[in-house]
Amino acid sequence: VQLQAFGGGLVQAGGSLRLACAASGFTFSSRAMAWYRQAPGKQRDLVAYVTGGGSSFYQDAVKGRFTISRDNAKNMLYLQMDSLKPEDTAVYYCATFRTDIWGQGTEVTVSS
Repeated sequence: VQLQAFGGGLVQAGGSLRLACAASGFTFSSRAMAWYRQAPGKQRDLVAYVTGGGSSFYQDAVKGRFTISRDNAKNMLYLQMDSLKPEDTAVYYCATFRTDIWGQGTEVTVSS
């Protein structure tokens, strides 16, 4: 059972990044999947989740800027992040929405 996230990096404010997460070892298509983030000195928060059928939810701070998606045929989860702001700087984790499986995290830094 594994989730492996990648795609983080350093980007200027207003820029874009696409995070990806590869899943293996469980029935990915049947599980709601999520992205969480943890900024320095803060608690880990839910950014967005997507159900197996494709319905999605976003926290207010990222609505209209981030898009969560999944490819069940490839066991992949994505987070397209546009119009990035310095306050989006955090370590981003992919996980099952039920939080029983976590990836290792990928760091996103947005410079002003």
